[in-house]
Amino acid sequence: MPDRAPQPVDRQLPTDEARDLISLVRDIAQREIAPAAAEEEDAGIFPRETFTLLSRSGLLGLPYDAEYGGGEQPYEVYLQVLEELAMARLTVGLGVSVHTLASYGLAAYGTKEQQTEHLPAMLGGGLLGAYCLSEPASGSDAASLRTKAVRDGDDWVISGTKAWITHGGIADFYTVMARTGEDGARGITAFLVPGDAEGLSAAAPEKKMGMKGSPTAQVHLDGVRVPDSRRIGEEGQGFSIALSALDSGRLGIAACAIGVAQAALDEAVAYAKERRQFGRPIADFQGLRFVLADMATQIEAGRALYLSAARLRDAGLPFAKQAAMAKLHCTDTAMKVTTDAVQVLGGYGFTADFPAERFMREAKVLQIVEGTNQIQRVVIARHLAGPETR
Repeated sequence: MPDRAPQPVDRQLPTDEARDLISLVRDIAQREIAPAAAEEEDAGIFPRETFTLLSRSGLLGLPYDAEYGGGEQPYEVYLQVLEELAMARLTVGLGVSVHTLASYGLAAYGTKEQQTEHLPAMLGGGLLGAYCLSEPASGSDAASLRTKAVRDGDDWVISGTKAWITHGGIADFYTVMARTGEDGARGITAFLVPGDAEGLSAAAPEKKMGMKGSPTAQVHLDGVRVPDSRRIGEEGQGFSIALSALDSGRLGIAACAIGVAQAALDEAVAYAKERRQFGRPIADFQGLRFVLADMATQIEAGRALYLSAARLRDAGLPFAKQAAMAKLHCTDTAMKVTTDAVQVLGGYGFTADFPAERFMREAKVLQIVEGTNQIQRVVIARHLAGPETR
């Protein structure tokens, strides 16, 4: 496979600090992440040392307060960092997004004491997080989760199984949603569970069509005991914490999707300039040029959409509808663009000698995680027309 350095995306960044940050991320991505991406994905290797490097570089806590070791960057900047990382390897970009999601509950709803005790290690101490909402029987219908937490003195005892957990089995901490009260959304509470807690275990990782280097596994909690000091927010507040986290997390998925799409476009353009048929580069043929133009336009539209939603968030304005729109549009764009990239490369696009087929396999999961794109349409429609009548 030819060694092609991607063309840097021309970004509009708010500060010199942000520009320096993107330069740092690009250097790490091209020097430490991209060279081994294809081989390690094929072998199913999770790059834990890369996450250690990202933590040391201050890149695992970018949107959080500097007081606790965060980077205190606006989402507008943080999401563009995710995009750069996902361009190099989706396992890394998505992993940073999930870690940020797992840290959100404590950062947004924790007490001052909890934040002081736990956040520095979570944001800059080399730890890796996981977010535990979905279960084998409750995915889109997350409010029907069955994992239970029962009060026992000053402790909670948690039992149940979580499913489709990114970093399951390797995470150092898990943000776990468990039922502490009545059925439905109001009976759910959030907890911060250590990765080495007695009674916590993980099943073998799922065998997936893409992102093979990122472990996704069921997490079993068999009488896991955590003190009440690890409860996040009030009893019964867990579902609202989960949904608030997902609004931000969906922007992370959108940014990662545009990163994968951009990588696919870069590959397609480079190949089209090199590949010759009928005596000239195939990039000379108008039919193919129009395909490339459409790919680039869709990517730019997706990038503008996720950044628009991020700026609303940074301004403290409602952004849930726009986050759902960004997740929907950007992940559908990634699927379309990566499919087109495979077509541009023809037979070579269908082989593992070129990365286009990996980008296509990886793009598919982005239409599913953190709320399927059908759920995003439900969310958007509710903002437009109100709740469904029953």
